[in-house]
Amino acid sequence: MRLLATKRMSAAFKARLLSHQFSLVEQTFIDIIPIKNPTVDTICDNVIFTSKNAVKIVLSIPRILKMIKDKTIYCVGEKTALLLSKNDQKVTKMTHNSSELAHFLSNNFKNEAFSYFCGKLRTPDLEKILPQNNNSVEAVELYETRLRGKRVKGHFDGVLFFSPSGVRGYALDNSFENTQSFCIGPSTAKEVALHTPKFTVAKTPSESQLLLSIKNYYILHEE
Repeated sequence: MRLLATKRMSAAFKARLLSHQFSLVEQTFIDIIPIKNPTVDTICDNVIFTSKNAVKIVLSIPRILKMIKDKTIYCVGEKTALLLSKNDQKVTKMTHNSSELAHFLSNNFKNEAFSYFCGKLRTPDLEKILPQNNNSVEAVELYETRLRGKRVKGHFDGVLFFSPSGVRGYALDNSFENTQSFCIGPSTAKEVALHTPKFTVAKTPSESQLLLSIKNYYILHEE
């Protein structure tokens, strides 16, 4: 089976796919553009990261990195948490998606302030849900997400999607017909559903669960 991944994958994931007789082509459909000299005057005692992109940018700016020292950090995604911990940042709570984190924080805190390091294009969960319990969220925008339209050649039995913006970038020049879409999470699946009903969603947003959803789909659809 020939698969297209809409971002660069880890060597371990590619090796596991190959061991199950899948071939993989990688093509990115978004560009991450850091904002030059982002405005960051003060940081709240509570800090939120929902992507590795935001973490990488903070790590590259010593002034901001110094400001988050000793802050309480919450994040979305195992890879985001791993990148933070590898750089001596202690993560207090990690969830699999922003909605889950927003509800956790809202249920456990009241009248607290949070600094949210993010991109200009983001899901609104945290900024909608946290204020419902009198918590404030200060978005610190660090990057722009630009769609990269590119026509892919040949037929793919499945396409792997990892973000709503990745779906939009792919959709600029490519069709969803005659292929199965595999989504890393519900927000991505919601975007895919605008184009096709033929998709599955990983049980949790991890490479292991995404691989499991791919394997299960093709086991069920073997001729």
